[in-house]
Amino acid sequence: MRKAKPKKRYILPDPKFNDTLVTKFVNSLMFDGKKSIAYTIFYDAVAKVESKVGENGLEVWKKALANISPSVEVKSRRVGGATFQVPMEVRPDRKVSLGIKWMINYARRRGEKTMMDRLAGEIIAAAKGEGAAVKKKDDTHRMAEANKAFSHFRF
Repeated sequence: MRKAKPKKRYILPDPKFNDTLVTKFVNSLMFDGKKSIAYTIFYDAVAKVESKVGENGLEVWKKALANISPSVEVKSRRVGGATFQVPMEVRPDRKVSLGIKWMINYARRRGEKTMMDRLAGEIIAAAKGEGAAVKKKDDTHRMAEANKAFSHFRF
């Protein structure tokens, strides 16, 4: 061990739903420190999801995030001059952060006019088990499954 590990920073829950997961999501969504705009985009997207689906918007968003979060991924490991893609279990905190990143990235790539519409569309698609972010998760799982033979190289 080289240095002391940095202290874990705890984030405050968001004002509307009183949930720290929402704050993490909004922090990833934010550009140039414009947190109030990011909150507005998120809350409007959740409201739009609620009106389209007819269920609690926050619950649909959490279900979508659970559908996107991967349980295994591959990491490169050099053994004797060759590089192997070794399947690894994903830590719970990394699982959530990967799900958040994928949802936001694929929402930004969608064709709708505003970010609120894009995010709402991606949330609805992910909750149904379809959409680009779910495809990314499936590809990650497929990659890990294909490289299962190298799982004995885990460190």
